[in-house]
Amino acid sequence: MAVAVSKAPRRGGRGRSAALAGYLFVLPTVALFSVFVAYPFLRTMYLSLTRWSGFGTPEFIGLENFDNLVSDPVFWDALTTTLVFTLACTVLQTVVPLLLAVLLNRGWRLGVVFRTVIFVPAVVSFVVTGSLWQMVYDPNFGMLNEFLDRIGLGSLAQPWLADTSTVLPALVVVSLWQAAGLFMLIYLAGLQGIDPVLYEAAQIDGANAVQRFRHVTVPMLRRVTAVVVLLNVVNGFKTFDMIYVMTGGGPNRASEVLGTYLYGLAFGSSAGAVPSFGYATAISMVVFVLCLGATLVQVRVNRKARDVN
Repeated sequence: MAVAVSKAPRRGGRGRSAALAGYLFVLPTVALFSVFVAYPFLRTMYLSLTRWSGFGTPEFIGLENFDNLVSDPVFWDALTTTLVFTLACTVLQTVVPLLLAVLLNRGWRLGVVFRTVIFVPAVVSFVVTGSLWQMVYDPNFGMLNEFLDRIGLGSLAQPWLADTSTVLPALVVVSLWQAAGLFMLIYLAGLQGIDPVLYEAAQIDGANAVQRFRHVTVPMLRRVTAVVVLLNVVNGFKTFDMIYVMTGGGPNRASEVLGTYLYGLAFGSSAGAVPSFGYATAISMVVFVLCLGATLVQVRVNRKARDVN
């Protein structure tokens, strides 16, 4: 008895045309990614293994730049400052926007006005923000010292950006002023996705406002908070423009972060300094590793939270 064997249908011209059309649609994205992401990244990796002043042909020196980083005290100071700045900004720019979002989510009559006012700094560039706050902190005619003097607290006036003990907190305040509005909107979107029944059930059980915030709002915003924390950490690691405009890494390198340090090395901003593109690129690879590590940790945390739920 003969058994009929079915054969898989051959892909005809229509299938090949569909595949070709798919490749053509993907080609622009692949081309743009290769030109603007893949090639620059590979070029950066290569330059981090060279000695190059920006002129002539880069000299391949292997891992020498990374060996020099280990014994570079300025690098370690800049790394420490970057980590401290990132930690302070992450905590404040996660907690403060969350509290603002909870307050504005109550449906106040002027809530839209306050929301707009708080969000406006987020659309201002870091360079403009740095210039504005540089005038605010000015020790001679700045608004902050003038305000303290007018309310009888003139003894608290400081050269905020010229004192090694106050420069970093002053920069953290500026970062919070600019970032709070954006993260507040992210939290507001998350709050609107929480089922009101959860709050009603908690209220029936006798939970007060603080308990409802702790046991309902915070857990339900876990994933939103993870995104906010990741954005803050990555932005903190790669911060540059605001600090460069306001302090340039001073005074006495008290606000020197990895971004300002590698910029000074790459372009020889110090008097008589020779540009060191290769060494600066090695520092940029450290920044990349820090950002990649933060991203991987966030992905792992999200995966565990999803498994628990």
